[in-house]
Amino acid sequence: MSEVAAEAGLTIDLRIADARWRELGDCDHFAAHVLGMAAARQGEAGEVAILLTDDAEMRALNKQWRGLDKATDVLSFPGEGPEIPGQPQYLGDIAVGYETARRDADAMRRPFEAHMAHLLIHGFLHLLGYDHIEAEDAKVMEPLEAELLAGLGWPDPYATGPYAGNGES
Repeated sequence: MSEVAAEAGLTIDLRIADARWRELGDCDHFAAHVLGMAAARQGEAGEVAILLTDDAEMRALNKQWRGLDKATDVLSFPGEGPEIPGQPQYLGDIAVGYETARRDADAMRRPFEAHMAHLLIHGFLHLLGYDHIEAEDAKVMEPLEAELLAGLGWPDPYATGPYAGNGES
């Protein structure tokens, strides 16, 4: 666990169901660093479960929980249980599918680490109640994602033009 996550009071239970995620290096540290910073900036503490899996499992989850028979990059399942005095708040689950995440990062010519940080932050904000389906909600969530990514040294994923920070144009 990163010091940032610990200081923010965030506990992460990470499960890697697809070995290709190892290309990120220490996935536990990566997730703890990204979400620890997001939790600290949002003033949130608690527990988050993360599943790093493949598109087949993401498709099954998406079909089961959203009625959509297709793979997707990230799914969030906010915790719905009551707070238990003396116990950390369970914020929820985030699942990320490797193939879609990798394909999207490549198509957008973004470093995989930057895209994965974005997906984790995106999923985390959903756990906190943010949404982007309606335009007015997106006007709140997307700039917040960009701000949190900037805190990690990554450029705004919603900006137009070349992806800054990787030397490509």
